[in-house]
Amino acid sequence: MPPAVTADQTIDAADPAVTVVIVNFNAGPHLTAVLTGLRNQSYPAFRAIIVDNASSDGSIAAARPAVRDDARFDFIESRSNIGFAAANNLAANGTDTPWLALLNPDAVPTTDWLEQLMAATDRHPDAVMFGSTQLNMANPEILDGAGDRYFAAGIPWRGGYGWPRTALPPEGEVFSPCAAAALYRTDIFRAASGFEESFFCYIEDVDLAFRLRLRGHRCIQVPAAIVHHAGSATSGGANSAFARYHGTRNMIWCFVRNMPAPLFYPLLPFHIGTLLVLWLRACWSGMNQPVGRGIIDAVRGLAVALAQRSRIQTARKASTAQIAGWLTWNPAIYLRRSPASLR
Repeated sequence: MPPAVTADQTIDAADPAVTVVIVNFNAGPHLTAVLTGLRNQSYPAFRAIIVDNASSDGSIAAARPAVRDDARFDFIESRSNIGFAAANNLAANGTDTPWLALLNPDAVPTTDWLEQLMAATDRHPDAVMFGSTQLNMANPEILDGAGDRYFAAGIPWRGGYGWPRTALPPEGEVFSPCAAAALYRTDIFRAASGFEESFFCYIEDVDLAFRLRLRGHRCIQVPAAIVHHAGSATSGGANSAFARYHGTRNMIWCFVRNMPAPLFYPLLPFHIGTLLVLWLRACWSGMNQPVGRGIIDAVRGLAVALAQRSRIQTARKASTAQIAGWLTWNPAIYLRRSPASLR
């Protein structure tokens, strides 16, 4: 893979090409490791904005010394937890760089992470979203994610989750980048109004990618752009009640808002059936209350979601056939959490 900077090129760190946004909420010592990794990037032409969502663990105070003398780093401290989606939008609206990178406070980047992402923008000038390889922080031989995919019945998943690192597919198109470590064209991000803030957190990245795809945009997964991800370190884990509630509610809203009518109505019974299966599985695992509340609150918010759907579908440029080609139709691929790229 070619480097982002050749012998006859230079990067002016005083004229940043990308803003890296980190939204922190009680990330503990992970945040210091992330800021240290970001400060040591081989691609220096960035600025960083760290938005703290009213953390109570002292993580911001502990992390500040790691970048105290680096003018590229700015901090915003919110008086309340406004959510991952709103905090990223807040930072995105305050930057004027051509590119916007998002990095979780528990995703420690390798030294060339940003360099590899920016190099990919040259190789794929028509793409506006780029995803990173996420390796399990505890065991880097295990994938934590290789881009997000979307099952046609309305379920997104992190491709390759739990697979061996050797299964990592080559650089190519995926449905969505995982916002734990992603790159977006800033003007496109803003034109779509960024993340949907009512989601608060979880699946807001898939929802954004779906909306951008409806407008005809593409996403490229970059295997060489690597972060080591602790995974849901700030929300109690992917199987916590908090994560299950927001994941369930937002999954429904994402499907309702984005799936175009020629696919929405035929797939709706399968979506409802899938929700029933997920709820039954939640009952078995003792998570029936957060999953049930997620479904109920999603239904309560359907009027708003349907109004949003009208605006989203009006902006659609992609054909139904194109959209169908981006979806995963084989349930076995979903059940295996396959890391394969779109073809």
